[in-house]
Amino acid sequence: MSNTSTHPTITFIGGGNMASAIVGGLVRQGHPASALQIVEPWDEQRAKLAQQFPGVSVLPAAGPALQPSGLVVWAVKPQTFKEAALASAPHLKEALHLSVAAGITSESMAGWLQTQRIVRAMPNTPALVGLGMTGLFARAGASDADRALVEAVVKTTGDLVWVAEEAQLDAVTALSGSGPAYVFYFLEAMRDAGARMGLPPEVAYQLAVGTFVGAATLAQRSDDPPQTLRERVTSKGGTTYAALTSLDAAGVKTKFEEALFAAQKRAEELGREFGK
Repeated sequence: MSNTSTHPTITFIGGGNMASAIVGGLVRQGHPASALQIVEPWDEQRAKLAQQFPGVSVLPAAGPALQPSGLVVWAVKPQTFKEAALASAPHLKEALHLSVAAGITSESMAGWLQTQRIVRAMPNTPALVGLGMTGLFARAGASDADRALVEAVVKTTGDLVWVAEEAQLDAVTALSGSGPAYVFYFLEAMRDAGARMGLPPEVAYQLAVGTFVGAATLAQRSDDPPQTLRERVTSKGGTTYAALTSLDAAGVKTKFEEALFAAQKRAEELGREFGK
């Protein structure tokens, strides 16, 4: 790397899917591999990362070998965050910290890392293909320049939104963080129903995926609210009307909203459980 302000050294604590998505995005955008370093304790994953990202420094633990970092991305599981933070903090002074760990509050992080320069992020797995959606919250100690750096990093994986209150990240977690699983859940159901109707499962799946991609793209490009888009497809007494009437009779919308609230509640619990 050139140790320049244009390409600050970015350290990843944890080398799982989300770290890989961000590293991949940064490399594609021209960030020098030598300005990236990953701390990953698992030998197998470390070898995979070294092969996937030539030139990126991959280390088994935080220590003196770490380069001074402009940004540290915390991509660890909530239950291991505190241990990792206390072990790594002495080697990561003066850095801006970006956490992608669900639930762990910035207040807990500030105590463990002894800094107020913290931004929390809730990304989702479509980041792996550059189509992620990430919610962001910055503590008051994060400057405008800090926020701009975080935006530049996160935008390599897709789109982003800022929230004004940290508690709103639990709602972001419920909607978009966990959201891809809801889509996959419906894709499974559509594939299985199509197969029961006589279609080859792979054909049913192709139809289902194409429909989700198309409908989401239409919604993204339209100024109309979703209910208007839905109504345009729903003729009274037609096939879509029959399907939606069945869903309404079963209370699916209400149950689905309850499911999102369950995800939000769990995000809150994770913060209390592992943020002490």
